[in-house]
Amino acid sequence: MKLLYFFCLLFLFTSVLAQDQLSWLRENESDSLYREDQFYVGFSFNFLTELPSEVDQSGFSGGLIFGFIRDMPINKRRNLSIGLGLGFNLNTFGQTLQIRREGSNDVFEPIDPDIDYDSNRFTTNLIEVPLEFRWRSSDVDKLSFWRVYLGVNFGYVLSSKSVYRSPEERYSFRSINAINDFRTSAKLTFGYGAVNFFADLSLIPVFEGQINSSQEEVSIRPVKVGLTFFFL
Repeated sequence: MKLLYFFCLLFLFTSVLAQDQLSWLRENESDSLYREDQFYVGFSFNFLTELPSEVDQSGFSGGLIFGFIRDMPINKRRNLSIGLGLGFNLNTFGQTLQIRREGSNDVFEPIDPDIDYDSNRFTTNLIEVPLEFRWRSSDVDKLSFWRVYLGVNFGYVLSSKSVYRSPEERYSFRSINAINDFRTSAKLTFGYGAVNFFADLSLIPVFEGQINSSQEEVSIRPVKVGLTFFFL
């Protein structure tokens, strides 16, 4: 419930700020060199694809994104542009693939369905460089407008963590060795005014590893769907 209140307050704050900035632009029409969407913040629900055969998504999987994008218009109307930025992407993934550390190796094993456990998840914190081609219907006379952005995110995993909690066993460790540190994803953002939806598809699997007992490949590709709020 606290998380819901936080996102509601965030939505109201970014909406008011964006409207104030666009109102200023409308009152200063002589400044035709305006740019859009300098800062962004958003959240996502994360869906896991390409899971091993005995592994399911379980519990909450979500993410938080925030950062800065430099908007570089490429036409006279300034409604077409290239966006290049820097941001952070924080994620948690709940699933039934247990990851444990044995020496310097990471061992993957599906959790037995008969085992009663409290929590099993891994987290990743990334720094990202988003590159976007942007279209919008905005100009200095419009306070709300349509936008469609299509781009690619280039990321690097700054930190990762595996957590397992059950009545019989509890452990956690950082820096999962089997994670692909360099990440790339394709992203589509679209919306009107302050409400903007996005879908982000991972182009590189999260892991390079195998199930210890069956030697089945462990890859996992997240698909993230959520909301983004832009403000100047």
